[in-house]
Amino acid sequence: MQDTWLGQVLGVLALLLLVASIAWWARWLHRRLAVVSGAPRWARRLSLVVVVGGLLLYAATNVAYRTIDPAPIRPVLWLGLSWLGLAWYLTFGCVLLALASLVLRLLGCRVARERLLRVGTPVVVVLALVVMAVGAVVAQRPRVTAYDVGSAALPTGWDGARVVLLTDLHVGVVHGGAWTRRVVDLVNEQDPDLVVLGGDLVDGRERYTGPDLDPLADLDAPLGVVAVSGNHEIETGDAPAYLDRLETLGIDVLRNEHVVLQRGGDPVVVAGVHDEIGTGALEPDPAAALAGTRPEDYVVYVAHEPRQLVASAGVDLQLSGHTHGGQIWPFGWFVPLQQPTLAGVDVVDGVTVVTSRGVGTSGPPVRTGAAPEITVVTLRSR
Repeated sequence: MQDTWLGQVLGVLALLLLVASIAWWARWLHRRLAVVSGAPRWARRLSLVVVVGGLLLYAATNVAYRTIDPAPIRPVLWLGLSWLGLAWYLTFGCVLLALASLVLRLLGCRVARERLLRVGTPVVVVLALVVMAVGAVVAQRPRVTAYDVGSAALPTGWDGARVVLLTDLHVGVVHGGAWTRRVVDLVNEQDPDLVVLGGDLVDGRERYTGPDLDPLADLDAPLGVVAVSGNHEIETGDAPAYLDRLETLGIDVLRNEHVVLQRGGDPVVVAGVHDEIGTGALEPDPAAALAGTRPEDYVVYVAHEPRQLVASAGVDLQLSGHTHGGQIWPFGWFVPLQQPTLAGVDVVDGVTVVTSRGVGTSGPPVRTGAAPEITVVTLRSR
């Protein structure tokens, strides 16, 4: 789905509608639930200004990074995107307070209810701020997660091969080229045989964010680096330009195609498809990607989203990202409603699927309950 002015306008209108709805909700919450019970009028008005102002900043941020160079205003973008996460935890805390208040009201505990609201409200605010602060720190500290994946179908020459799966870098909005450089250094420290870039490397327009990918040229793996598109590359409207840039960096972009790699004298097929939201030349085509493969081939299938699985096509191992492991608690509980796996190693319809939580963030630049990761898959023949 390509960016259009109409799409951007509709997106802005939707965000403004969201802001208006939440503003009315916040006003109702002030009056009906007395979450600032006893606070002076100026404090109540200030809190409403903060709520509405933060949401407007979030709306402006979503428009800004899709249209202009984000580098000069990254601190503002960081604040705008952070507000969404803070608003979620404030809302969650207020709902818990409201439920407890309702119970006390039904029980006729008027004094206890007022005390709960007076004490509970600042506690909710402080806890929300603490959770966001910790999540912001966690998001800056990617870890290495290692898995051994065994298969009797794996050629013996590939036993012990180390494949680094790097997904969801999301460079451009809150991170620039320095972040890419840091991630590249961490990947190279893992001594990979092959590096797989699983999509969603960027946010924003290619003419501004493209150079932030340049450190990827220094990825060091004897079997090379392969990449596929993610939904964010496609949503920018600049996917072809991004994929072309990756190729200039020496990366083999799999556009519904496959390559045959040799290790220890044995071949393995690595196939890749575009993300499922692609249309036209960017539409995923598993049949084209796997065309010419043989039943006896060991096939590694790279698709940005786990649900792009093609279990009946002879795939032995799928490598994916996209889920972020939920990124912000408790959204990891809801990812399985859309995807067959959240993170880690799972067997789906007979196919081993490795899903990385990804190294970056989408939306709020925080991670709570789903630390960023670089995934190292060691292949074992058994």
